[in-house]
Amino acid sequence: MAVQEQRLGELLLRSQIVTNAQLEQARAEQRRAGGRLSGQLTKLGFVREQDMTSFLSRQFGVPSVRLEDIGEISEDVLKCINRDMAIKHTCIPINRSGMQLIVVMSDPTDMFAIDDLKFLTGYNIEVVVAGEQSIRAAIDKYYGTKGKAQAGDDDFKTNLTGLEDFNLEDIEVGEEEDDVNEVDLQNMAAEAPVVRLVNAILIDAIKNNCSDIHIEPYEKSMRIRFRIDGVLKEVMRPPLKLRNAIVSRIKIMSSLDIAERRLPQDGRIKLKLGGGREMDFRVSVLPCLFGEKVVMRLLDKSNLQLDMTKLGFEEKALKDFKDAIHRPYGMVLVTGPTGSGKTTTLYSALSELNTVNDNISTAEDPVEFNLMGINQVQMHEAIGLNFAAALRSFLRQDPDIIMVGEIRDFETAEIAVKSALTGHMVLSTLHTNDAPSTISRLLNMGIEPFLVTSSVNLILAQRLARKLCQYCKKEAQVDPQTLRNAQVPEDKIHNAVIYEPGPGCDKCNNGFKGRIALYEVMVFGDELKNAVLQGYSTAELKAEAIRLGMQSLRMAGINKVLAGVTSLAECCRVTAPD
Repeated sequence: MAVQEQRLGELLLRSQIVTNAQLEQARAEQRRAGGRLSGQLTKLGFVREQDMTSFLSRQFGVPSVRLEDIGEISEDVLKCINRDMAIKHTCIPINRSGMQLIVVMSDPTDMFAIDDLKFLTGYNIEVVVAGEQSIRAAIDKYYGTKGKAQAGDDDFKTNLTGLEDFNLEDIEVGEEEDDVNEVDLQNMAAEAPVVRLVNAILIDAIKNNCSDIHIEPYEKSMRIRFRIDGVLKEVMRPPLKLRNAIVSRIKIMSSLDIAERRLPQDGRIKLKLGGGREMDFRVSVLPCLFGEKVVMRLLDKSNLQLDMTKLGFEEKALKDFKDAIHRPYGMVLVTGPTGSGKTTTLYSALSELNTVNDNISTAEDPVEFNLMGINQVQMHEAIGLNFAAALRSFLRQDPDIIMVGEIRDFETAEIAVKSALTGHMVLSTLHTNDAPSTISRLLNMGIEPFLVTSSVNLILAQRLARKLCQYCKKEAQVDPQTLRNAQVPEDKIHNAVIYEPGPGCDKCNNGFKGRIALYEVMVFGDELKNAVLQGYSTAELKAEAIRLGMQSLRMAGINKVLAGVTSLAECCRVTAPD
């Protein structure tokens, strides 16, 4: 029983408004039927509603009001608190002035309700008291099924438009969590409209080939955005009242704790679609100022491109990369920001190397795709299973090829380098801007220059650029100086045919369709090794690598522009000038 309810009972006894027997009977009825103690006392006829209101007003120093006497409540005021919240806290807004919202409540001591209303509305809440039955009658009057304050219902129906061709009921989800403390949230999440809306969001994301779904709560609204071809696009704004229900539904599907709303959580949803197709959603929940933000990354194994010839490699770059990974030992590093396709490149390399003659082990965080014939280990930092610990264990497992998800610290880098020097092929990633700066990153971690030059075979930097739709792209008129500024070679400027995105068609997304990788492949040969030992800076290393034939990211982008694959603006967006 809530502390304020116990206190109210004691105050009523002390004031001799009710007897001990009446109080115990009201409490028993409250335990059976729910509701508030004050409401049960008036329902049982032990206290008149008007007397209870007057008592609460005097006792707690808040004004009382007769809802029947205040006239019509404006629609703008009613919209400040939605119907579900009004029913949950037995309250109704009656007036608003600046940042002050006057709310009628049956229990002025319910600080949880007051804080909740303040948080959800953004207003300072001024409480006045009225009888519970009067408030419920007002809620029925103003928030009925066809009442004024049903904002958002029409929006909800609109959100599902265009999704009727999908059989949403056939989606199978992972195991649901049975033991949940937040009963209200679980009930809300199980309601048919919420289930259907979440299913529609997931199916619509798959249909649009998006890579990430962002569900973001704000003070007065919430929005859902899809990342399509690397760019975020807003797709819908569900009713704010469904915020907690949508998040709870996603948590249930990904076996997360719906009662925990203060800490970040990570989970996974596995969907089985028609035709034996499976889709994984990597779920991340982050508490924000106005609720929990959810980001889901889509992992479609059927779309995983493991053929290196189709990834976007130039002919020489592909040959250099294949030569490096097929060496008996050494290290091949793939660099680039998050979402630049590093994992796909590494999986492609592993697929190329995956034979019955080699033992391949990978340490990943997380394991994005399951690959037959490869021993994949999921990292668990909380129990001490990190990249360094996994690497140490791999060396006792008779490995031929090792893949480390990311080199983040000196310990992991040191073990990876030593593994490469002792007869193992090591593949890994780092977060650097280009291939030459990877050397500086390793040196800054504390790896000695002679160890770097002895272990590294090749460094590959990459970016993903949006591809122009081949059906609606159009020729662009670009002046020669703009081409020179973008570093188009002088001998190609006058004959260059540059394309830009078209108006969009039924086969693309605003003139773009899909993405292609841009690669910067730095073969770590003897001349570059000597440069590192002589203490060359990153800029000097890059200049030396280009002199030796390395194609930079900007050069790779320009080649794709001249080939009509992408636009000049897109190339300049994803690559830095040399």
